[in-house]
Amino acid sequence: MVQLTAGADPVANRETAGRLVRRAAALGAQLVVLPERWNGVHDRAGTLAAAEDRDGPSLRAAAGWARELGLWLVAGSVGERLPDGRPPANTSVAFDPAGEVVAVYRKVHMFDVEVGGRAYRESDEASPGDALTWALLAGVPVGMSVCYDLRFPEVYRALTLAGARVLAVPSAFTAATGPDHWEVLLRARAIENQAFVLAADQVGRHATGARSHGRSMIIDPWGVVLAQAGDGEGVALADLDLRAQDDVRTRLPALRHRRPDVYGRAPSSTAGISPPAGPAATPAAPVPPEG
Repeated sequence: MVQLTAGADPVANRETAGRLVRRAAALGAQLVVLPERWNGVHDRAGTLAAAEDRDGPSLRAAAGWARELGLWLVAGSVGERLPDGRPPANTSVAFDPAGEVVAVYRKVHMFDVEVGGRAYRESDEASPGDALTWALLAGVPVGMSVCYDLRFPEVYRALTLAGARVLAVPSAFTAATGPDHWEVLLRARAIENQAFVLAADQVGRHATGARSHGRSMIIDPWGVVLAQAGDGEGVALADLDLRAQDDVRTRLPALRHRRPDVYGRAPSSTAGISPPAGPAATPAAPVPPEG
């Protein structure tokens, strides 16, 4: 997992990302994941202006690193210019060791929230995707996602049921929600799907004033954090033991115990049981938006 602090200068961001990808390769990495928007974090106008075509300089650089180093690379996400004039997609692209594209995923869930006293409206600067994607990377099925998708367990269950054994989560997770939610959600996705989770996060303060949480990590199917980056740029590296994953899925076969025949039916009421006497229920307080 590569962790960095992307600024507004795409050239500098590419230099940083390339240096860290090479560091990961030198440590023995065969599969590298970059964070969300590793090539630049901007305000709305900057995000729209910085969008690139699929063969733009950022993804060309990523393809070059994969080819040069002979590794599999999930190039986090970049703003992808769309041909129909819509706002750019927040797009994650996976490359093989020849630098060829093997999968493209456009972030499905838009980060339209208020957290830490700051409003985020990703839908003003990005167009959502409409399909889930997995890729065969280094011979292993890897489900692709981006950041806010992490809050939607349906995404990862669908990817797992499609055969994914590894779940990639490139992110720029906010510092406001990160301390309470980042590790909890990542470990939950690993445990409930008995899958490895690869989470590469941005870290620190960006030129926009936004702050990312960092703590990029790799989690095994039992929910154990195998490796974690700190509070600055760097890499987190771990081996994925697929035999141990098979053992977890055999000994605790929760995925085989699913009851989709039940889940598709609306829950029934407690027919024939009178509600308890007492004062009328007080309406629940509104749930605050989250990041």
